Amino acid sequence: MTSRARLVAFAVVCLLAVAGVVAYVAVGRERPPAASGAPARASASVAEVEAGPHLIFRDTTLGPSYGHVALAALGAPDGARAVTPMTCDRVDRRAGRTLCLSSRPGVSAASTVVVTAADGAVLRRRNLPGTPSRARLSPDGTLVATTTFVAGDSYLDAGFSTRTYVVAVDTGRVVHLEDLALVHEGRRIRPVDRNLWGVTFLDGDAFYVTVAFGGRPWLARGSLSAGTLTTVRADAECPSLSPDGTRVAYKKRLTSGGWSVAVLDLASGQERWLPEQRSVDDQVSWLDDDTVVYGLPLTGERGGETDLYAVPADGSAAPRLLAGQAWSPSVVR
Repeated sequence: MTSRARLVAFAVVCLLAVAGVVAYVAVGRERPPAASGAPARASASVAEVEAGPHLIFRDTTLGPSYGHVALAALGAPDGARAVTPMTCDRVDRRAGRTLCLSSRPGVSAASTVVVTAADGAVLRRRNLPGTPSRARLSPDGTLVATTTFVAGDSYLDAGFSTRTYVVAVDTGRVVHLEDLALVHEGRRIRPVDRNLWGVTFLDGDAFYVTVAFGGRPWLARGSLSAGTLTTVRADAECPSLSPDGTRVAYKKRLTSGGWSVAVLDLASGQERWLPEQRSVDDQVSWLDDDTVVYGLPLTGERGGETDLYAVPADGSAAPRLLAGQAWSPSVVR
């Protein structure tokens, strides 16, 4: 394949990957009115829900709460809901710290990332170029990773690329992941068409991320201290590590179009497809060591809403509805 052909192929891959994200964010920024089909749900206080294990997520109920960060008891994630004033496109909570990645109001294709302490104090705020896409905290809450899609910042004819940063919350140190050395099949390479997205942390140094080049996405393991990214497996996007760090779930493109979810055992290299027939264009999460969670969009009168589904990580049962009108979940125990 010629260099030109590889660039075109990669542009197509990126266009397909970003299409769902851009469409979703565009809907989110419009704050749609209430839909008659939205179910009624009891409300709860934030203090009441935070007193026990809970799920924190982006509320996608059409109406006044749309886009706000909400919480529900982990034992009843589709039950009573506490809605906060904070609005985010992506939310995550680890070690008492909350990450919020959001579009900047009034600014086209620009984002803001904010990390707050348990008492609401702002620990880190940073403006970013591009449309919000993915965001995660490290398990100890000391690192924040963000991905945005940026128009007009690429060698590609498609005219966009990704910007993925890791920032130390306490010191403000910034690492642009494109600056790390890329190791592929045992040697360092420098592809001009490299893009990265969807970080998931193992600890305060190691992480996994999608790196795409030559028209193909790869799962890569990164080390901030070593300054390296090493490809691990082809055709894996938006990884998410299990709480015990032994498996990584990710989306895989189907030949028929769209994505399904697979889980990789890191020790054995065994990959297992999960029994989801609908297209999963999301960075999945983990409810616990045995259960994967992801968002799916609704259509028709309730277009703009998303529901969360849970499925056993071993593929032993069909997906089940976990929480309606929710997105970007994070488990707090």
